[in-house]
Amino acid sequence: MKPASSESFERQALIDLEAVRHNVRHFLEVAQPARVMAVVKADGYGHGAVPVAKAALEAGAAWLGVAHITEALALRAAGIDAPILAWLHTPESDFTAALTANVDIGISGWEIDHVAAAAKEVQRPARVHLKIDTGMGRNGCTPERWEELIGQATAYQEEGLLRVVGVFSHLAVADEPRRPETDEQIDRFRDAVALAEDAGLDLEVRHLANTPGTLSRPDAHFDMVRVGLGIYGLSPFENERPADLKLRPAMTLRSRVANCKRVLQGQGVSYGLRYKTDAPSTLVLVPMGYGDGIPRTASGAQVEIGGKRYDVVGRVAMDQFVVDLRTAESPDLVGEEVTLFGPGEDAPGAEDWAAAAGTINYEIVTRISPRVPRVYVDGEASNDGGVPAGSDA
Repeated sequence: MKPASSESFERQALIDLEAVRHNVRHFLEVAQPARVMAVVKADGYGHGAVPVAKAALEAGAAWLGVAHITEALALRAAGIDAPILAWLHTPESDFTAALTANVDIGISGWEIDHVAAAAKEVQRPARVHLKIDTGMGRNGCTPERWEELIGQATAYQEEGLLRVVGVFSHLAVADEPRRPETDEQIDRFRDAVALAEDAGLDLEVRHLANTPGTLSRPDAHFDMVRVGLGIYGLSPFENERPADLKLRPAMTLRSRVANCKRVLQGQGVSYGLRYKTDAPSTLVLVPMGYGDGIPRTASGAQVEIGGKRYDVVGRVAMDQFVVDLRTAESPDLVGEEVTLFGPGEDAPGAEDWAAAAGTINYEIVTRISPRVPRVYVDGEASNDGGVPAGSDA
């Protein structure tokens, strides 16, 4: 059995905060003179919202973006006082708490009356960003009702209940740069901004571009870009890996071999016995499964052990999966480190696991469960874990 390294762990998501800073600095360079909003929703895409937010701000991000007000309030509770925009609400959302905490509110239509009522309650004007649906078909005001929303916002602004500080929208197909819909969305956005300004709204920020839009459409940068996936060092493009875009993946997901045994030809593996060895081989057990966020459908993904890649075989179970070494040798690998994905040359990437699972790299990192400890380091982590940069989260 290989002795354990100086750092003890069974399963771990190692988060390199210097990689986050590097990525933010890169987007600042790409987007200049536009500012960068670091999107840290969904607990920082599974990386930890508070540590990532702090690292992004240290690197020069001007704003933070989240989906829900509760996410914004958690950042405020952690002592973060940078501008934060929250944009996805229901009638039960706590607008009063948001305004008290100086959180900007995204408004698509119905929210405006609720936000004005909250502003009256706390006797503080709300800072709002009006969202126009330029073609995504999700949240946002339709072009047909845009002038009506501007009129409502202007009336409330004259009452001192809100201040319209921004107009924004979201690109639908910027990850497919050749599609013409992005041109159409940019044109609609320009028209929407012009209508808002013609109505007398003095806008601080106009923002449209997401990560792929920032990288591929300089004409979509406007005053600010909203970068989510990219600050975590992942590529939004199907045929380009992070290094091609000068990005550094921030998460390394790793575990250790829990069992290692030689088996005969024809040995079935895991539930359903859908996989059987085609020759005498050695099977390795890794103590992570879909309870940890590993996709159940990811049979065929690869892991790195000792500088070599091996296939995941059989169905991923709740707490474990199996790797076939495809060798007749019988190495004793119990305790050996296993890298599921990360930035190393030998390690698969999150995009490789996404391809095996039939999904996208966003989902791979975001779904890693709280059962997997997050450990924060500054700088490229060695196999022994690097230098801790804070407590586990």
